[in-house]
Amino acid sequence: MRAYMEEKDGVAGKPFTIQEVIELVKSVRPFVQNRERAGHIQVKGPADYVTQVDTDIQNYLSRKLNELAPGIQFLGEEEGLHEMDADTYWILDPIDGTTNLIHDYQHSVISLGLYDKGEITLGVIYDPFRDDVYYAQKGQGSFLNGSPIHVSDAGTLSETIVTIGTSPYDRELTKINFRRFQRVFEKSQDIRRTGSAALDLAYLACGRTGGFFESLLSPWDFAAGMLLVTEAGGKVTDYAGAPLNLLKRGSVVATNGKVHEQLRALMNEEQDT
Repeated sequence: MRAYMEEKDGVAGKPFTIQEVIELVKSVRPFVQNRERAGHIQVKGPADYVTQVDTDIQNYLSRKLNELAPGIQFLGEEEGLHEMDADTYWILDPIDGTTNLIHDYQHSVISLGLYDKGEITLGVIYDPFRDDVYYAQKGQGSFLNGSPIHVSDAGTLSETIVTIGTSPYDRELTKINFRRFQRVFEKSQDIRRTGSAALDLAYLACGRTGGFFESLLSPWDFAAGMLLVTEAGGKVTDYAGAPLNLLKRGSVVATNGKVHEQLRALMNEEQDT
């Protein structure tokens, strides 16, 4: 596999391959399997938790990524959103699905994206419970464990299932969100919730679902997943149909492309205004 950004002589003069990044991300599996560390919990806010596993993985990967590619800065969930003084940096969610991890509800993933001058150019989502690696590079397609993946060919919501996010940190959105869930449920085959936006986006990229939506996600929730979806032939926007802001929280609607406007319209029906 070619060296990443080799035509630019690498970042900070040290090229690397996506396979090196994948192997690094996969190396955190023992952290996730440590149930004792998963029981060390801090409360950040309503329904918002961090375990020692989150912290251990973020500290480990920030150090290892710096060794792999010196000079690329790092933005991780456990340090929060802040202004970056570089135009290229990693965006990491060390555990997307922390509440799942606390309860040993085995739908938690590691999500790592590379932000480069306004876009995500590399994304890796690793499911340590199934040892599945979803990954993409801009312009080179999306893959699951080395095999190409593509979004579903469903032409209407009635032909597919849709995954949802309940915005658990923002309980003031409960009523408006559940009205959206009902509208989507009535138009689609069914709805699902895994509790991990990154995993939902990975499932969408490999055609298991036709759509996904959630309000007020952070960049580490969707950075890698949005690249997986678009490289697999899908579409990702905010509820208004605009490109996602990779530096702020915002709404996310992602689909196979064919049902995008159908699903997006259900986010914006008049009774929600």
